[in-house]
Amino acid sequence: MLRPRIIPCLLVRNGGLVKTVKFDTAKYVGDPINAVRIFNEKEVDELILLDIDATVAKREPDYTLIRKVAAECRMPLCYGGGVNRVAQVEKIVSLGVEKVALSSAAVATPDLVSRAAEVVGRQSVVVVIDVKKSGRNGAYEIWTEHGSQRCSLSPQDWAQKAEELGAGEIVLNSMDNDGMMQGYDLELARSVREVVKVPMTVLGGAGSLNDIGVLLHSLGVVGAAAGSVFVFKGIYRAVLINYPRRAEKEAIIGRTGRPAGRNV
Repeated sequence: MLRPRIIPCLLVRNGGLVKTVKFDTAKYVGDPINAVRIFNEKEVDELILLDIDATVAKREPDYTLIRKVAAECRMPLCYGGGVNRVAQVEKIVSLGVEKVALSSAAVATPDLVSRAAEVVGRQSVVVVIDVKKSGRNGAYEIWTEHGSQRCSLSPQDWAQKAEELGAGEIVLNSMDNDGMMQGYDLELARSVREVVKVPMTVLGGAGSLNDIGVLLHSLGVVGAAAGSVFVFKGIYRAVLINYPRRAEKEAIIGRTGRPAGRNV
């Protein structure tokens, strides 16, 4: 039976770690290899590493960095950024990465999801859905190319379609809540959780362990991913790599009770 996962999400730009606010205003927070080593010591459940410039710059994934991170990482690793071909997915998995995240390319070429799943197995194919509310009517909309291109798909419809195509996991990312540290968008998360059966991870907005607890209590067995809460400390956001101790984590997970939604 699946258990809730608490997952640091690291953003990479030009080889360094950054943290964004609403997909903008990137602040440098350190070296990715050093962060991975610290997370190893803290025994994190899983790690997500996203290159936020690769797709927009239309360049290949940084295989050198991926190889170094995978070699250091003692936990399951998910990589995303610049992936738009099955051959790239194969190569990344061959470097020791357990999961490969598809985002903009999956929306542009949906059969990439099914072709990748056929080659590496659906458990290694993750579809990331970046979402924000429309200023016109408040509806949720999908954005690609690091938040620069709006799509006509709804997050619920695309999540269902991605699952049908062979995605083994959905990562749902709230652009409005990114870096705000004021809690997850539970309405958005719940609406997508209700329409998919595959594992789901929620990203965007966590500012405390309590926010993670609220998410898990509301949705049950999902991944609770976060960036700011694991790289900043205090009201002035001093850079400090951190993660809950085992007892803290078990206390958070223990509050969730039975799995919610359809992920049982």
